[in-house]
Amino acid sequence: MIDLRSDTVTRPTAEMRRAMATAEVGDDVYGEDPTVRALEERAAGIVGLEAALFVPSGSMGNQIAINLATSPGDEVLAEEGSHVVLYELGAMAAISGAQVKTLVGVGGLPSQEDVRPILSAPPEYDISRVRLFVLENSHAHAGGRVLPLAAVSELQTMAQGREVALHLDGARVFNAAHALGRDVSDLVSGFDSVMFCLSKGLGAPVGSMLCGSASFIEEARVIRKRLGGGMRQVGILAAAGLWALDHHRERLVDDHRRAQRIAVCLSELPGMGLSGEVETNMVIAELDDPSLDRAFLQGLHDRGLLAGSMGPGRVRFVTHLDVDDSDLDAACDKIREAWKPL
Repeated sequence: MIDLRSDTVTRPTAEMRRAMATAEVGDDVYGEDPTVRALEERAAGIVGLEAALFVPSGSMGNQIAINLATSPGDEVLAEEGSHVVLYELGAMAAISGAQVKTLVGVGGLPSQEDVRPILSAPPEYDISRVRLFVLENSHAHAGGRVLPLAAVSELQTMAQGREVALHLDGARVFNAAHALGRDVSDLVSGFDSVMFCLSKGLGAPVGSMLCGSASFIEEARVIRKRLGGGMRQVGILAAAGLWALDHHRERLVDDHRRAQRIAVCLSELPGMGLSGEVETNMVIAELDDPSLDRAFLQGLHDRGLLAGSMGPGRVRFVTHLDVDDSDLDAACDKIREAWKPL
């Protein structure tokens, strides 16, 4: 079975497993796991921020940042298709008592025209205060689209002028950096905090990094514990993250190249188009007849290919570490075979 549902389905490589098996460990709640400390120092250095915290998941990392930036009743600005809006189960309300104000975006990017009046409105005692602005780069629901740096900078300037904190959901920020041909620190610049996942394109089995100032991470460690994220001899997992950072970042360009191959295959099929430009490792097919999506997904499955549903008429394919060029050849054949009878 070729699994293109997500880049979260990867398995540790043999080299990564060896690094995990030989990792030096200690009790991380006591701050005594040397491999975790090494991972946190390495992650902070890569993104250009002072400190980092190893967390079990990207959602936890995002929610810690939201919790630290808001008080109950405050508002969080986020694009309507962003992960914190669609895929974190209303956690900002359930955990922090914050509410979200959603913005319409193009390719995951809200427009300055929509953001400006929200941030420039004079404060009133009976209107909730905007305390945090969350951007996602690359943007998963938009098909792995990358936010242009100049546009992000303009939005940052607006937020900073109103003393609104900025958080980057950078679950796949390394994919975005490769797509732009820039260092990841360039994409993180101007944000107060950033979360990136080790368990997506980088291929580690579990874990994400929350990065920010030293004082921010000191507070974040408390919230992580409060949320049940205090871990013990977790250096076994941190070793996988270190291996991923040191060995799996440059190979992301192969995933992007293979996604382009899938895009070409899909675009050649009658009755099917692409949902936006393919910039990273995601391809979303849009079916002219949305009612065919279930039959298409089942046909793919029957032929040994797994893809993901993104709503009526939208089918997602994601390339990753466990898929090579021969798998892509086979996947394209299966896509054609599954679509032909429909």
